[in-house]
Amino acid sequence: MNIVTVGSFIFFTVLVAYISYRFTRDENLETSEGYFLGGRSLTGWVIAGSLLLTNLSTEQLVGLNADGYSFNMSAMGWEVGSSIALVLVALFLLPRYLKGGITTIPDFLESRFDSGTKQIVTILFLFGYVLNLLPPILYSGATALSSIFNVQGMFGVSSTTALWITVWGIGIIGSIYAIFGGLKAVAVSDTVNGIGLLIGGLMIPFLGLMALGDGSPVDGFNKIMENTPRS
Repeated sequence: MNIVTVGSFIFFTVLVAYISYRFTRDENLETSEGYFLGGRSLTGWVIAGSLLLTNLSTEQLVGLNADGYSFNMSAMGWEVGSSIALVLVALFLLPRYLKGGITTIPDFLESRFDSGTKQIVTILFLFGYVLNLLPPILYSGATALSSIFNVQGMFGVSSTTALWITVWGIGIIGSIYAIFGGLKAVAVSDTVNGIGLLIGGLMIPFLGLMALGDGSPVDGFNKIMENTPRS
């Protein structure tokens, strides 16, 4: 296992945690506004970064990439459509929620209907996240990280045990942000991760072209153009 890979992962994880702590240490998380709305102190860039990263998880980074590699690029159609929904939420729905002092969707439904509706929707959300959303996210993320860091060889366990170790590790680290830091910690960490994702995403094709061109990205690009079938 490459020590540089492990060191880079630990460094960036600690960096994100430190930045999130610095931005949230003075927040009052005892109120619903402070916990769910970040004390209404989030800037547009942080909100945009959080919206973007909320829509990105291992479903996309692992699952859709695997679909694109195994089949074709049609899987990206789902993400193109979701980007339109995100823009509509950011421009029209989110300002109304913030202006109305609404902290969660169940709160909105309670003000619109009654407390019974709020309880039903809350239960449905919880079951939906626990049974439908979180399992594939944790599984795909654990599969990728377990392979990258060779958790099986590191601890000398079976592949199934290594997968469970990674699942619990991801779940515990992610829960710390949400439970102890509230929305602002999640939003800040999302924004920092988004910057890292953007830089890393731009580096991947550049480094790939350099590897293909024996150190020269221009030669790598020329090789692609020379060997691309033309109809």
